Amino acid sequence: MIEKLSEEARIEALKHLPAWNHEPERDALTRRLTFADFSDAFAFMTRVALISEKMDHHPEWSNVWNRVDILLTTHDAGGLSARDVRLAEAVDKILGE
Repeated sequence: MIEKLSEEARIEALKHLPAWNHEPERDALTRRLTFADFSDAFAFMTRVALISEKMDHHPEWSNVWNRVDILLTTHDAGGLSARDVRLAEAVDKILGE
């Protein structure tokens, strides 16, 4: 079973993910990214998709032209888990952050 992060663990994780926001209604991490164009946005999504598949943890996301909106939460845990934090960290690494 995947465990939901405790309040303390969530607060600590958010300190290390300054570009991400906490969405309390769904207990999720969210981030909006803007790229130069659709090709750059789609290339980014492809890189994240490959990592997500290896992690067996997939984002909720949408893409409109040069914008990508990401929401990370673990449905099985009923909110944020360590899996979400690891995927957010991987996204930041792809972006060079």
